[in-house]
Amino acid sequence: MYFPPVSRNEMAPMSLSRRTFFTVGLASCGAALFGGGYAAGSFGATIAAANRRIAQTSHIIKTRYGDLEYAIKGRGEPFLMVHGTGGGFDQGLRFSEGLSATDFQVIAPSRFGYLRSSFPDDPSPQNQADALVEMLDFLGIDRVPIAGGSAGALTAAAFALRHPSRCSHLILIVPAMNLTNRDPVEFTRFQQFLVGNLLSSDLWFWAAQYLAPEQLIGTLLATDPALLATVSASERERAFLILRELMPISPRTRGITNDGRTSGSPSNMDLAQIEAPTLILSTEDDRFGTAQTSRVISNRIPSAEVLIYPTGGHIWLGHEDDFSDAMREFVLRRDL
Repeated sequence: MYFPPVSRNEMAPMSLSRRTFFTVGLASCGAALFGGGYAAGSFGATIAAANRRIAQTSHIIKTRYGDLEYAIKGRGEPFLMVHGTGGGFDQGLRFSEGLSATDFQVIAPSRFGYLRSSFPDDPSPQNQADALVEMLDFLGIDRVPIAGGSAGALTAAAFALRHPSRCSHLILIVPAMNLTNRDPVEFTRFQQFLVGNLLSSDLWFWAAQYLAPEQLIGTLLATDPALLATVSASERERAFLILRELMPISPRTRGITNDGRTSGSPSNMDLAQIEAPTLILSTEDDRFGTAQTSRVISNRIPSAEVLIYPTGGHIWLGHEDDFSDAMREFVLRRDL
């Protein structure tokens, strides 16, 4: 996932639909925050459960960039899964469940500024890629397929470019990358200000989830909420689970802000130099425009394969099995 960069200093006019959503949403959030003991108790229980969830399954190693958090799930060949904006190791595990349940042992790190991973002076995708190599060295893994989702695609691409001998396959999932001098997310400064407040406060973000989950799916997750009525019950639950598992949001804020800068800025990566077999996955209706980005990438990387579904949004709603099957088949078919 990818969220817009946050600026609190400049505010531009916003459209009526966006203005209505954010104004009514924040007013409703205020009512939830101050409207009674039930809401306060529910928030306390939610944040406690979220903190327990992320504390139970991860490990930390020391790197030259500070602490790096990671988790491992599954049995089989190693597979490196890099999360998107708003994530952490938990999101990486969530997005790779179809792989860890079958043929692969998924290694899911928390990128710089997420959860218990440090935030170094230069939190670039290139340095993040180098930190991942230190993690692989620690784990005794020589070569690995890597997948990067949304803003995490930058780190995955940097890994393939900087460490070709360590990268057996590259998979870019709904890649949020500025390759045409156009920010993947075009929010006004005022919208960024409001979203920034939600994304830096556990209490405010919980209130927004509590009162307007479908609106958040449409904006932060860049997926048409109307799709919820067209997919299976398990896929509907997956959408709300992705949203709920952004909690706690506060230990992810520095990473979110950094992703807004790096994904929104024009990328100078020379993708044509990528040697690894590459698969790119997206959907036409992703509100962050990753279908077009995927086509641009496929034109730059030699022999890249691209698979774009007509619907599904930024969280590929209705296509979890399709994405998992495509990744599995790609790695097994092109195992080098």
